[in-house]
Amino acid sequence: MDKIALITGASSGIGEACAHVFAREGYNLILTGRQADKLENLANALNIQFNTEVAVANFDIRNKAAVQQNLEKLPEAWKKVDVLINNAGLSKGLEPINLGNPDDWDVMIDTNIKGLLYASKIVSNWMIANGSGHIVNLGSIAGKEVYPNGNVYCATKYAVDALNKAMRIDLLPHGIKVTAINPGAVETNFSNIRFSGDTERAKKVYEGFTPLVAADIAETIWFVVSRPAHVNINDLTIMPTAQANGVTFARKQE
Repeated sequence: MDKIALITGASSGIGEACAHVFAREGYNLILTGRQADKLENLANALNIQFNTEVAVANFDIRNKAAVQQNLEKLPEAWKKVDVLINNAGLSKGLEPINLGNPDDWDVMIDTNIKGLLYASKIVSNWMIANGSGHIVNLGSIAGKEVYPNGNVYCATKYAVDALNKAMRIDLLPHGIKVTAINPGAVETNFSNIRFSGDTERAKKVYEGFTPLVAADIAETIWFVVSRPAHVNINDLTIMPTAQANGVTFARKQE
């Protein structure tokens, strides 16, 4: 079997864009996510366009038992994973800490931290058995600096930053590469989820400047993964030209 990439949260946004890029580059794919119909449609489209073999695993990354059951039941040939892209993640709410919704906190912590851990534990052991691999963790500028009302989301991405560094140390003896990709503003469904489907509020996030798009991040991930065997990019922050940090933008006035 050709090289294999496992992508979590592959049904939309950056995960879907990664699926297209890695299929284009000759990888077979394991696509995971909660939306079975979108995963199946994407798998069929990639098979037709790139002749890519695709395995679909439909589960909620927050559910430890479901993650383990769905990944472990994959045929042995599919466990020769070369690249794990820990993409599944989200933000819920944008309130000061005293007004935050604890249910939103649970969703972010369970998805962004615990879900990443569940998938990484299983796949890293496959990589150790295989003698190689590359784990790419999707962080954020929110994991480098805290911005107003970002509190718990920023905390989860700071945790991803720490876990990325820890994985790099722990997996070093096994020759497994580990990389963090930390985007700034990327126009995906991210803001719609953050604002619970309030599309008008979500659109305002990207007004007045040109944000990154999912394909920008997917191509960056491909660049990182395609470096020679002796090269590991530990940590990469990528921003729109119009964004200097988490809160400073050059927005054009209407």
